[in-house]
Amino acid sequence: MKIRVGMGFDVHRFAIGRELWLGGIRIAHPIGLLGHSDADVLIHAICDALLGAANARDIGFHFPDSDKKYEGIDSKILLSKTMQIVRDKNFEVSNIDCTICAEHPKLQGYIPEITGKLAEIIGVSEDDISVKATTTEKLGFIGRNEGIATYAVALLYQTGKE
Repeated sequence: MKIRVGMGFDVHRFAIGRELWLGGIRIAHPIGLLGHSDADVLIHAICDALLGAANARDIGFHFPDSDKKYEGIDSKILLSKTMQIVRDKNFEVSNIDCTICAEHPKLQGYIPEITGKLAEIIGVSEDDISVKATTTEKLGFIGRNEGIATYAVALLYQTGKE
């Protein structure tokens, strides 16, 4: 059986007047993230990890910010489309591991809902999705509450001949 690993990373700065979306869930916070889409930094990192593992380029290649049809798009749609690309290459998800780096808001209470939403979109068990949150101990742009960064790793297995 062929297995492939991919790593994703994304970062967005905070912006007044925007909603905060992480992992397909709206987070109660007075400011959101700036981006061409809904700026769901977690889903974007997951998409890059999945696409990398499938050797299918990256999120910017498939959903460029220069294309008006992706302006303001719900990132759950991007994740669903990414899964179709992965499955078209005869891969399925074994597991995904993610880390959200943010000083604020505190995310522990949201993690079960985020995990459930991601598992639903991807079509796997919640046990196959790990979401963690950490701070940077007030260091750097994250520590100054200027934005959020996320890391994701995806393990895929091949379901048939490519």
